[in-house]
Amino acid sequence: MAKTVLVVDDDPTQRRLIQAVLERDGYAVVHASGGGEAIDRMTRGGSADVVLLDMVMPEMSGMECLAELRSAGVTTPVIVLTANAGVEAVVKAMQAGAQDFFVKPVSPERLLIGVSNALQLTQLSAEVGRLTKKAQGRASFDDIVGDSAPMRLVKALGARAAKSSIPVLITGESGVGKEVIARALHGASDRAGKPFVAVNCGALPANLAESILFGHEKGAFTGAVEKTLGKFREADGGTLFLDEIGELPLDLQVKLLRALQEGEIDPVGGKRPVKIDVRIVSATNRDPDQQVRDGAFREDLFYRLNVFPIEAPSLRDRREDIPALVEHFIARFNAEEGKRIAGCAPETMALLQAHDWPGNVRQLENAVFRAIVLADAPFLQPHDFPAISGVAAPMPAVQPHAQPVAPATAYGDLPPLPDQPIRILDDRGHLRTLDDIERDLIQHAIEVYSGHMSEIARRLGIGRSTLYRKVREQGLEGQLKEAG
Repeated sequence: MAKTVLVVDDDPTQRRLIQAVLERDGYAVVHASGGGEAIDRMTRGGSADVVLLDMVMPEMSGMECLAELRSAGVTTPVIVLTANAGVEAVVKAMQAGAQDFFVKPVSPERLLIGVSNALQLTQLSAEVGRLTKKAQGRASFDDIVGDSAPMRLVKALGARAAKSSIPVLITGESGVGKEVIARALHGASDRAGKPFVAVNCGALPANLAESILFGHEKGAFTGAVEKTLGKFREADGGTLFLDEIGELPLDLQVKLLRALQEGEIDPVGGKRPVKIDVRIVSATNRDPDQQVRDGAFREDLFYRLNVFPIEAPSLRDRREDIPALVEHFIARFNAEEGKRIAGCAPETMALLQAHDWPGNVRQLENAVFRAIVLADAPFLQPHDFPAISGVAAPMPAVQPHAQPVAPATAYGDLPPLPDQPIRILDDRGHLRTLDDIERDLIQHAIEVYSGHMSEIARRLGIGRSTLYRKVREQGLEGQLKEAG
């Protein structure tokens, strides 16, 4: 799914040049010829993932447009375009809510890196919010990715079940996201913020399963050197998620049934029952009716757990959710791996949507993870999914030696420069000091204008004596000699 960039500039030539660079790299581009048009688009149903905003426009300045966007609640990252590289203008733009700035003329490399950085910061913010809600036990059905008809039904049923403490049994194939649904049930209920404890019943050791679930007293058996609360008491006041409930041994099924009926548990070695207040959500990838008929699952426990059934659909039954899922995983793995993948190429997305995904969402997640680790291009290509596409990655081409570029003499028509970003944020995402930014600006101007101090001073909007003083203060005399 291509990311959309809104270019706001009153100069149609500038808009077309920027559009050509961005579209060549796979971005979708939309235009606005002024600040008012941009505000209308962003506040009345239009959308964009990044806004490139010119600072000098006839009817409404870029600074005024930026202020209006932020006051209207638009959080889309904004990168300002300016012909004035003065520190004061840059600082004002950052204080008004801009994320980055470009000094005209901007090189294609700098443009693409700036847009990629803006998208990555948005993804990081979203990932931090998602992880925070998950850690606090407040993830809800709005956080579940997917808007297909089967998922809308799951969300509607889950929202109803969350309003009470009714036991819920989630069925579905392995990898469909049953625990995600269980967490949303917890986060949408009045138990949100309380403990959410997940137990994989199929992974419980047979000799310790009862102790793990119900706890034990010190000295209850050999090796019980201290008291253990158990999963039920860890989840007291919250939700206990029993995954793969069909794998629970029959003897433990009896004790689980009593805990559900009486609202109390018997710790191993305990002298008296312990009252508990736990909401039970269970899940299985087996057919529980067939397990009951085969005698592998107690019928009375099944009826106790299956009060409110929810069936999680397989991924092949909701293929229209694959683009949103892929975008979600790209954002997550970009944040975790420090990558800058912008999305999927159209042919890649068509390939992913046509695949059957027997491992469901978990398989898709792992495939995207592998693709992001290996990908070199901004957009994932079919060869990044060799197990699905059958296409091997191309061999890297040998790059020829770059030819030197003749210096420009007309400052009004400079050739594109190699990427020389003037960063506003440091590696940890905090604002750099004004002194550091000023030094980068002056150094950049010296390189662009070949050390011609009159032109540099004019472009920076300062006097020549001030410029010479700042060059000395910043220790850039050597840079000046090299440029001359």
